[in-house]
Amino acid sequence: MLSRPSPFFLSGCPVSRSLPLTHILLATAITAVWGTNFVVMRIGLNHFPPLLFAALRFVFVFLPAAFFLKRPKVPILQLVAYGLLVGAGQFGILYFAISGHITPGLASLIVQTQVFFTIGLAILIEGDKVKAAQWLALVLAVAGIVVIGLHSERGTTLLGIVMVLAAAASWAGSNAVARRAGPVNHLAYVVWSALFSFPPLFLVSWIFEGWPTMSDAVMTASPAIWLTVLWQSVGNTLFGYTAWVWLLSRYQPATIAPMSLLVPVFGMSASSLLLGEPLPGWKVLAAGLVMGGLALNMLWPRFVRTDA
Repeated sequence: MLSRPSPFFLSGCPVSRSLPLTHILLATAITAVWGTNFVVMRIGLNHFPPLLFAALRFVFVFLPAAFFLKRPKVPILQLVAYGLLVGAGQFGILYFAISGHITPGLASLIVQTQVFFTIGLAILIEGDKVKAAQWLALVLAVAGIVVIGLHSERGTTLLGIVMVLAAAASWAGSNAVARRAGPVNHLAYVVWSALFSFPPLFLVSWIFEGWPTMSDAVMTASPAIWLTVLWQSVGNTLFGYTAWVWLLSRYQPATIAPMSLLVPVFGMSASSLLLGEPLPGWKVLAAGLVMGGLALNMLWPRFVRTDA
């Protein structure tokens, strides 16, 4: 789900422009996992309260992988900031939104606006300048969000839209923190940052969801429900992020990044097929506007370089 290259993948590998079929299939598999994961979230949330569900996700990101991976050599405050932004910020808010305030398909689409939050942070922190094409891309994406806001439906509220936008902003914040990590092992970075994700999530869950609800959910969870937790941890995080960064270390970012546009395609399709989420014309229009903005933002620099 990364739309920009992560700066903390292992460096030193040759970079190529073209993707062989096997790597195209790998990139497609990653985006399929990330997209359909929104349906898995919804299934897990039918049993677990959202903050507890998010906490359990990061427990299994950290364990048992931390026993086999050394802590990356970055300042501890970096891991703390990344863990809080990804854990309590991105997924804590996202799970809460999907638990009854927005449909999984729309959530998979709106959260991709993290691209524009990432650009905004780059402007504030690093002084980057916004290109005309990026302004147009932002206008298209905002138009898509407005279309969603004007068409309320069962399972989607204005609060849900705002929360997913907040989750996207937190994701962008974690990207800004990660960019300062340097060339470290990405998998180890994700695993050890999880140590600072689940404790605050457990604490907030205990305060707002209550110990009786937490303990009952854990004790009565079926094997199928525990599989949804493990899928969040192993499939979505450990496999997805590691394989994505492996591709980024071997190909130019402009070759890999556009593949992330498939995430909302898989997300909305899976939500429609498996959960019965309707796909009326306005939702298709909103998806086209948001994805059109994302595509313009990612592909325009590539066209400019080609013309040059």
